[in-house]
Amino acid sequence: MREFTIGPNDAGQRLDRWLAKTLPLLPAPLAQKYIRIKRVKCNGKGAKRDTRLVQGDVLQLYINDEFFDTPTPENAFLSVFKPQLDIVYEDENLLLVNKRPGLVVHPDEQEKVNTLLTHIQAYLYQKKEWNPRQENAFAPALCNRIDRNTGGIVIAAKNAETLRVMNQKIRDREVEKSYLCIILGAITPPAGRLEGYLLKDEAKKLVSVHKTPVPGGRTAVTLYQTLAQKNGLSLVACRLVTGRTHQIRAQFAAAGHPLLGDGKYGRARENKKYGRTGGQALCSYQLAFRFTTDAGCLAGLNGRVWTVDQVDFVTDYFPHVPLHP
Repeated sequence: MREFTIGPNDAGQRLDRWLAKTLPLLPAPLAQKYIRIKRVKCNGKGAKRDTRLVQGDVLQLYINDEFFDTPTPENAFLSVFKPQLDIVYEDENLLLVNKRPGLVVHPDEQEKVNTLLTHIQAYLYQKKEWNPRQENAFAPALCNRIDRNTGGIVIAAKNAETLRVMNQKIRDREVEKSYLCIILGAITPPAGRLEGYLLKDEAKKLVSVHKTPVPGGRTAVTLYQTLAQKNGLSLVACRLVTGRTHQIRAQFAAAGHPLLGDGKYGRARENKKYGRTGGQALCSYQLAFRFTTDAGCLAGLNGRVWTVDQVDFVTDYFPHVPLHP
């Protein structure tokens, strides 16, 4: 229990508004609940949320200690009252989550709370599978990341051993990540391999594609296959051999076939023509574990494949193409 005495600067405020300012980590719906069930008392008695505070009032807050912490990126998950997750698979070690387009995976300068990671941490915290006050260093973490406007499967580790093993498997290319995208036009040949060197411009948040090695450039290899063509668009399946920033988007643009809806590497006029201006038509729709070395606690996942149930742009532009052939 924490106790506060209302001073002259706080007098006149509504109780619920004072609580929101004093405990910014406490989600508003939970604050309202605590007031309702009398875990917030004024002068020893329950009070209503619209009670006007008077100088000298003594408030007793029967609220968990973690909500009194100073807000940081590490405790942002406390502000998530109802985690919104599309869980593809879950066991005691990891989560596979289908991230919706528009959601960032990690907190950044623009968004601190509404991120995939904070929703995952809130979910595990509320399930009592993870409590940061009982951990020295570990917090649930993502093993891979995808762009804000790209949807698809993201791997989250529930424990340090899973994070270590999965990160190594990704480095050893024992995790197959397959994507669906819509490109402008029809690429030739309809199935093949895009290979080059990507150079990232950190200031502009863009990558350039080069046919020959360049200082700072990294090898990028994408295998692709055209699945369908219609109205000047092609639905293409891609498998990443390497996983570089903006790899698929930049390589197809460099090949003369940018992704539909891509605001960085695409064509604004074509995006508008086809009615896709809210983000690139790209989804990490399938994930397969192909372990060839010891996987420790994850050995039971070897050989398994997961595919998302629905991809919005496939439904919109190629509704008769199945995601589960």
